[in-house]
Amino acid sequence: MDQLISIILPVFNEEAGIQSTIDTLLNYVEQQKERYELIFVDDGSKDNSAKIIEKSMQLNENIKLVRFSRNFGHQLAITAGLQYATGDAVVVMDADLQDPPEVIPEMIQKWHEGYDIVYGKRIKRDGETVFKKFTASAFYRIFKKISTIDMPLDTGDFRLMNRRAVDQLRKLHEQDPFVRGQVTWIGFKQTSVMYHRQERIAGETKYPLTKMISLAIDGITSFSMKPLQLANIFSIVPIVSGIFSLGYLLASGSYSLASVGVTILLFTLGLLLLSIGILGSYLGRVLDQVNNRPRFIVSETKGFQERNKGIHHLHARSQN
Repeated sequence: MDQLISIILPVFNEEAGIQSTIDTLLNYVEQQKERYELIFVDDGSKDNSAKIIEKSMQLNENIKLVRFSRNFGHQLAITAGLQYATGDAVVVMDADLQDPPEVIPEMIQKWHEGYDIVYGKRIKRDGETVFKKFTASAFYRIFKKISTIDMPLDTGDFRLMNRRAVDQLRKLHEQDPFVRGQVTWIGFKQTSVMYHRQERIAGETKYPLTKMISLAIDGITSFSMKPLQLANIFSIVPIVSGIFSLGYLLASGSYSLASVGVTILLFTLGLLLLSIGILGSYLGRVLDQVNNRPRFIVSETKGFQERNKGIHHLHARSQN
């Protein structure tokens, strides 16, 4: 069976463990019947990650490198990898080996059974704090309640997609993509495989709290209008409650005009500011789309040879 499997690995400052990742993946692919290409997308690393990858490329022609001109973010690194992957199926996984390669054969088996998309569902997460596990679990459940898509719980970006699914993803134009949401949105026949998410082999997490919050906001504002509806409700509630409260105080005669006024004003102002913040998140996404800037800029590619000569390094404009 001469099928090609592309493995996309976003990389950002993974110098401490990238060689172990390369060695582990090469050892894995050498034992498989399918052909493989390993596409590392360097997301503006400041360390020697790219140099280590380039050194390994000299020993194995199946390793390929896409380098961003700066850091554009994990989700756009995945998006770029999808643009360059040519496999019959594409696997997306982290470069820190928290997503074990041993799960890939099970994904491939599901693909051969007729599934277009096979996502990894985490049954256990090692090396993460209780706070991170709790917030991640809470996000997936809240997102499922308020979004317009039925995204599976406890899944990340570790998944296999066949060629037609990848081709559809490449047609999506979001400036701030939420890839796992996009994969759910395109539909097709999907299933899961259970796996145990491992602890990082080296280095530090590239998803601190601030980036987790940013990813959550991108996901919610991409696939849910309910925060906008909540903003409208929050704007109405203080007005109605203020009218009834003021009416009661006036009827009872036990009130301090100054204290009541200040209380209502502060309460209303707080909720209105919250509403403005929610609206601003959506308007910000609209502004990004209207600006029509490239979603990312590729400074160079290595290992793709002739087939990349026709790909402009600014190819990731919204029309792609």
